[in-house]
Amino acid sequence: MLIIKNLRKEFKNVVAVDNLSFSIEKGKIFGLLGPNGAGKTTTIRVILNIIKPSSGEVTFNGEVIDKKYYDIIGYLPEERGLYRNQRVIDVILYFASLKNLSRHEALTKANYWLDRMGMQKYSSKRVRELSKGSQQKVQFITAVLHNPELLILDEPFTGFDPINQQLIKEVILSFAREGRIIILSTHQMETAEKLCSDILLINEGKGVCSGSLSSIKKRFAANNVKIEFEGDASFISSLPMIESIDFYNNCAEVQLAENYQPNLFLKSLIEKITIKHFSIIEPTLNKIFIDVIKENHTNK
Repeated sequence: MLIIKNLRKEFKNVVAVDNLSFSIEKGKIFGLLGPNGAGKTTTIRVILNIIKPSSGEVTFNGEVIDKKYYDIIGYLPEERGLYRNQRVIDVILYFASLKNLSRHEALTKANYWLDRMGMQKYSSKRVRELSKGSQQKVQFITAVLHNPELLILDEPFTGFDPINQQLIKEVILSFAREGRIIILSTHQMETAEKLCSDILLINEGKGVCSGSLSSIKKRFAANNVKIEFEGDASFISSLPMIESIDFYNNCAEVQLAENYQPNLFLKSLIEKITIKHFSIIEPTLNKIFIDVIKENHTNK
């Protein structure tokens, strides 16, 4: 298990991470989410022991992460770093050597991953000759080649088309099934929603929403409804029980004010428009993300 306890990181007069605590069990994909500048990358760098925390601790399997754990950790940074003038196979073998793999083992694993990623035909090409998507695959291979027990992925889907995004998703899910711990940091809420079992949403260094994705959705679901209608529904926006509303075609998704019953909302509609469908819906992670961040800013 990976445990982060009361983590704080200050840079001069800026608090980048402010008293974060969370834990991740084996076989879980954990979403570390938040807007730009929220403190996600700083948190990741502290976990990796790249930078030291101002206070708090990070433990993996009950021990502080230090050099002896580097060979079982994989890291895909948001800002990629490959040697553009080197051959693909040489770059992969070099990164494998940093994880103390023998050349024979590294070559065997490199050929496996190049084949799995559909990259075998590019193994002798220079990195600079590859498309952006293919370079991303090479970077991904360098992060997973050594079969890490803890895998940290910072925006792993950037630059990939839908087909290759699906390929990377399948690999990530296979790692989870094998019992790895995976931290996924991404702005793609739809992807996080499909992959993550637990999330931590941070804003300005502080945790503002955390827990299992299913429990968080239940927490935000009570007053979200979807309607399909005929007629002029513009009046709905001015109703006092409306927190927010999104119209599209003859449909709308509505967030009702706290403690306001959906059946009372329906009653206020049926005399003015024809209701073809009315249902309580589970909010998307994207909507939860936006609502929580807005509320956090409003309460300051």
